[in-house]
Amino acid sequence: MIMSENLIIKGESKRELYENLLPQIKSLVEGETDVIANMANISACLKDTFNFWWVGFYRVVGDELVLGPFQGPLACTRIRKGKGVCGTAWQEAKTIIVPDVDAFPGHIACSSLSRSEIVVPVIKNGSVVAVLDVDSEKLATFDETDKFYLEKLVDC
Repeated sequence: MIMSENLIIKGESKRELYENLLPQIKSLVEGETDVIANMANISACLKDTFNFWWVGFYRVVGDELVLGPFQGPLACTRIRKGKGVCGTAWQEAKTIIVPDVDAFPGHIACSSLSRSEIVVPVIKNGSVVAVLDVDSEKLATFDETDKFYLEKLVDC
């Protein structure tokens, strides 16, 4: 079935934008069993709504994170467990907010234009199966509001 989707972006604050976006994403992925398709649409919705520099997923494949669907410039293809922000979020199975990526020990610079980042692990049956990585070209873009709503999002 071919379906046309329209994203309705409205809200003044970050919280309002997330509150408006999450039900739309839930509706979009509901009933779709292909994980890659859902990751692609989630990345596009977040990029369209917030105009983040880079939004995408890395999937756990063996002992590495492998690049999945994303929106933005070229990205690192593989990341080892415990390396960079993504590998650390995977290893620790917790969300990491980095206000200044240059201050994060071992940060992997896929793009020198990325200045701040949030990485949210996707946990299924007690194991991290992927991470949602969101980068901004501005310092200190992400906060507890992003953490709260992005964690809800990956549970969709």
